[in-house]
Amino acid sequence: MTSRSFLRLVLAGAVASGAVLFATLPANASKAPNTVPVRLLALNDFHGNLEPPTGSSGRMVDENGNTVDAGGAAYVATHMKALADGNTIAVAQGDLIGASPLTSAAYHDEPSIEFLDKVGLKVAAVGNHEFDEGYTELRRIMNGGCHPVDGCSPAGTWKGAKFDYVGANVLFKNPNEKTDALAALGGSNSPQVKQALSDWGVPALPPVSIQWMNGVPIGFIGLVTQTTPNIVGSEGIKDLKFVDEVKAANVASKLLKLVGVKAQVILVHEGDQVTANQSPDACSAVPGAGNRIATQVDAEIDLILSGHSHQAYLCKVKDPAGNERVYSQGGSFGRVITQIDMKVNAKTRDIDRASVVADNHVVTRTVAADPEISAFVQTWKDRVAPVANKTAGTISADITNAAAPSGESPLGNLIADGQLAGTKTGGSAQIALMNPGGVRASLTYATSPANEGDGVVTYGEAFTVQPFNNLMQVVTLTGAQLKTVLEQQFPGGPNNQAFAKILQPSANFTYTYSRNAAWGSKVSGMTIDGVAVTDAQQIRVAANNFLVGGGDAFLAFRDGTDLWSGPLDIDAFVEQLGRDNPIAPPATNRITVVD
Repeated sequence: MTSRSFLRLVLAGAVASGAVLFATLPANASKAPNTVPVRLLALNDFHGNLEPPTGSSGRMVDENGNTVDAGGAAYVATHMKALADGNTIAVAQGDLIGASPLTSAAYHDEPSIEFLDKVGLKVAAVGNHEFDEGYTELRRIMNGGCHPVDGCSPAGTWKGAKFDYVGANVLFKNPNEKTDALAALGGSNSPQVKQALSDWGVPALPPVSIQWMNGVPIGFIGLVTQTTPNIVGSEGIKDLKFVDEVKAANVASKLLKLVGVKAQVILVHEGDQVTANQSPDACSAVPGAGNRIATQVDAEIDLILSGHSHQAYLCKVKDPAGNERVYSQGGSFGRVITQIDMKVNAKTRDIDRASVVADNHVVTRTVAADPEISAFVQTWKDRVAPVANKTAGTISADITNAAAPSGESPLGNLIADGQLAGTKTGGSAQIALMNPGGVRASLTYATSPANEGDGVVTYGEAFTVQPFNNLMQVVTLTGAQLKTVLEQQFPGGPNNQAFAKILQPSANFTYTYSRNAAWGSKVSGMTIDGVAVTDAQQIRVAANNFLVGGGDAFLAFRDGTDLWSGPLDIDAFVEQLGRDNPIAPPATNRITVVD
């Protein structure tokens, strides 16, 4: 459904005439009970993990404080079936696709969307990773059709998602779209309709989804982090803007109220960090961007289910009217299902907040895997197996993406070394820098269930680490510009970096940063091959196209000149894995930290 047809469905003539499209009482309303039960089952940040995730990505602290293996589509399905009843609506909070392992990513995540359809998902917020391949590709995933370059998958023509993707704060930049949007409303001259559109802008996605359960409508408002332009490639979203989540939610809530929907739930792809090693049912969230949304959106909104930060927590926060409402998140990679049980007043059609009970269920692997989903996943594994099982190299021990005190990780450093090697010829690269958020998993020494052998790294495992298919590029920066890039790793600067994001450097590049120095004076002592860098020096710097385009708020990369484009980042990584086998974990001593 297009955003325009959605608005036509919700608003055309309804507000202008005073009619209430969605709130018409059923014929037997006089016999309805005082309250009706509704259960929500929520997933977030699935990231195409059809197979059980490995390493730390496949473990979760449970309610008893034990660390257990968790996740995998077949286990998600088993737990979903066990938790679902006749009152259930399955929902999700974004990043269901993107940054996915090869089994899903090789087919542009169509297998993951089909899996989510199979387990009954009804509505999902978009996450930033839904835009990894651009807005046009997201619309194809939503509506169907074969990929414009790679064509149809082995399953045939893609039919589109059966669930609703929603994003109230994703708008078109072009104001001329507004005239078309009004035309799509049947030419309504309603001041209320015009004001609603004026407040909102021009939606690029359906802003809300209304789901009926037990004779009452539940309105779901979708939101994605407004930082999305800083964390995805710019080209695919160049016609979009991502506005403040609170403002968009409040406008969406207003429109829901105009059509009589008072039971309102936010699905937001934004969240908070937590105190480590807590029960998934603990309120361990450290107030941040997610808490701001949860506490500031309109008091009419009853629940906030969040995502993005890959954490698990269950909290109650105060709304602007001083009333409590649930604010939760369910980890990532299909390791946790959030269950919300509540009652809706049949007369007022609003959620009784005192009735709301929340529980985070760890998706353990001690249950029987769902046979239908197991067979489904195996089919896609078989299709990609000739590529996935090819040996890329060998390692002598685990090489993790866990950050050392300096912010480096062994795997991040290894990737940077490969990127430098892959861009010296042609791009004349002198150093390489890798964004830590692009290192999506660790490499484990122990053999995987595919039994490739201890220490063997397959292409599929390498792709899980580097799943974006970013292009390697090289630009020329002066020494002063390079220092600015490094200063942009830290909070406190003009780019509003929320927390430190330490770039992973190639082995020949070293520097020092101060924890306590003021922003702009934190970085010193840069050397390349042991030689001090000067401000005026011209340096060829390799990075992926995401960083070169200013991603992750590294805007100084945009000042680079003499752009050269080379191999894909996954190809540079695989070539590095093939050198000097077995590879030992690189030391994390390229950055020195002082007070």
